[in-house]
Amino acid sequence: MTLFIDGDAFPNLLKPIVLRSIERLALPTKVIANKKINIGRSSHIEYIIVDQGADEADHRIVDLCQKDDLVITADIPLADRIISKEGHAIDHRGELYSIENIKQYLAMRNLMESIRESGEMTGGPKAFGPKDAHAFANQFNAFLAKNC
Repeated sequence: MTLFIDGDAFPNLLKPIVLRSIERLALPTKVIANKKINIGRSSHIEYIIVDQGADEADHRIVDLCQKDDLVITADIPLADRIISKEGHAIDHRGELYSIENIKQYLAMRNLMESIRESGEMTGGPKAFGPKDAHAFANQFNAFLAKNC
């Protein structure tokens, strides 16, 4: 299994959590973004910088991801693409996307986008904090314990 990290807006609070697991499990990891993102120093991490563009990092992740790989991303359409390749995806708040729930998340995301585009003001997600990092750590570590 390879771990992929969608570097777009990757929360700083998660970096030490993820780095500890990468080191503990010698987990091959690719951090992909259109700018330099530093998770930490590890011989198990490869940093890949892609061209500027809205979905360049997403396209590269999908191209490289294989069955049973894990992607950390808050991008629901990317998670959907990963699930369709029989990969796994988890968001920054610890939500593990699956074949059973990804279409529901995608539909909700598309609905909210449509509402925003119509001019309706909607609040964004709440600020990321320690409780979110804790929820992520629990789900991430449970996934790794089961799959590594």
